[in-house]
Amino acid sequence: MSTLLEQYDHALTEFDSRVSQVGADHWSSPTPCTEWTVRDLVAHMVDECRWVPYLLDGGSPAAAGDRFAGDPLGDDPAAAWREQSAAARAALAADGALDHTVTVSYGEISARDYLWQLTVDLTVHAWDLARGIGADEQLEHELVRRIHAETEKDVETLAGSGLFDPPVHVPTHADLQARMLGLFGRRA
Repeated sequence: MSTLLEQYDHALTEFDSRVSQVGADHWSSPTPCTEWTVRDLVAHMVDECRWVPYLLDGGSPAAAGDRFAGDPLGDDPAAAWREQSAAARAALAADGALDHTVTVSYGEISARDYLWQLTVDLTVHAWDLARGIGADEQLEHELVRRIHAETEKDVETLAGSGLFDPPVHVPTHADLQARMLGLFGRRA
């Protein structure tokens, strides 16, 4: 069994490999996130990465003010992704980073739970990005297995969170990735 940080690394690799394939003509393409283009989706993930060091250092959404306002991508979205994802990874790997709580929009959670949420978000959005740019949609099997197993335990909480689209029915004979994505409202 891999550690939480190793699982995050796999999810990071999944998303990063899709960002590296985004061509100039892809940035305005739609994604399975109905409100987001490819650029919007990458901006969401860059924003998420920008928050990681701040939250792990004891910051809170309430205290952030307009600290993270504005376009996080600038003129080079891929470079913004590389820079911010590296900073997030370094903050998560720092000694003791996962041994305390962080304050997120809905309250305090353990840093380990926060890391898990980041892992799930990266993985699902890696698939969204792949779909948006027409890249390989296959995700790492062990990561898919773990996310499916953990999410399936509490689908109601996920559905009520509003963080993803409501679950969609996927036949039990479908492959594991399709079943995992269905929990997040995706149709593979």
